[in-house]
Amino acid sequence: MFFSSFPVKFSSMDIIQNDSIGPAKVLQLYDPQSGLRGVVVVDNVTLGPAIGGVRVSPSVTPLEVFRLARAMTMKNSIAGLDHGGGKAGIIADPHTADLETLFRTFARMIKGIDEYIPGPDMGCDEQAMVWLQEEIGRSVGLPAELGGLPLDELGATGFGVVACAEVAARQIDLPLTGARVVIQGLGNVGVAAAKFFARKGAVIVAANDSRGTVYDPGGLDVNRLIAAKRGKGTVLEYGAGERLAVDEIFGLDCDIIVPAANPDVIDMNNVAQVKARLILQGANIPVTLDAEAALAKRGVLVVPDFIANAGGVIMAAMEYQRKSAEEAFAYITEKIQANTERILQKMNKENLLPRAAAELLARERIETGMKYRSWSHKWR
Repeated sequence: MFFSSFPVKFSSMDIIQNDSIGPAKVLQLYDPQSGLRGVVVVDNVTLGPAIGGVRVSPSVTPLEVFRLARAMTMKNSIAGLDHGGGKAGIIADPHTADLETLFRTFARMIKGIDEYIPGPDMGCDEQAMVWLQEEIGRSVGLPAELGGLPLDELGATGFGVVACAEVAARQIDLPLTGARVVIQGLGNVGVAAAKFFARKGAVIVAANDSRGTVYDPGGLDVNRLIAAKRGKGTVLEYGAGERLAVDEIFGLDCDIIVPAANPDVIDMNNVAQVKARLILQGANIPVTLDAEAALAKRGVLVVPDFIANAGGVIMAAMEYQRKSAEEAFAYITEKIQANTERILQKMNKENLLPRAAAELLARERIETGMKYRSWSHKWR
């Protein structure tokens, strides 16, 4: 029923290895007329059709897409959603590419892969989801005017990160009121996280984007920070505080770091700089596994991505089920906080890393389902 282990090789540096739960499908896409180059990974559909975003980036690789798809498998399972995990990548610069042409071509090329439901991710937005919906009749993250629950506009992922923080901070006796927070990557997730942290009384002391970091140990004005980012394109136009290089953000004095942008931004090259007591992974795969282990040895609590940032996919699943935003936010709070409690209890009881505890819990549901349902089941 299941694939044996074999490598799917795209380049000398990009090998995807199957294991006991996936990936079920790895597809390389190319259309010379539109210039589309991309990849789709459907990791596991035991629990239901896969939901996962479409990442647009000139540097996205098949291996990155697989890692993101696996994170979605774990995220959807432990969140109790009736969905599997998948992901797609379009290799293009979202600032210069003809996105409508690429997305419409992408949609036509994945039309028959009905076990994959695309959503928004880095480099695309609600408009891209409309193009997909028009072409193949399936996507999530549509504008509210078209019956969707716009994930970025509502701030679902950032909201979930802060819901997670309320539980995780108690584990290390850290009151959120007055906690010093650093946001690495002030994009859609980072903006929402900053807003919701501020509402809890936390202090945003630093934020960055691809052009630099702004830092004020006394605290940044969140509304002013967001206005600078949205109005002038960078946090460096905040107009106060200290300007620092992009990578200096990880060495700043703080209590909490939220990496909310790219993969692997905390690794063995910079992990020693980290002074935070708590890391909440707002982005997918932002901390390498060896860095997570190194941080744990120092007593830093690192909540894995598929626990901390599940708010977005939960809201996407609620949209797919035609639920309201209020119902979605209630479920995000309930599920993320319950799952954070569960992994912390398992971590403490069995002396595990947080990610290991979370993966064991997520795999339980998947592996039980795999006893009953074939991967060849056709989703309609």
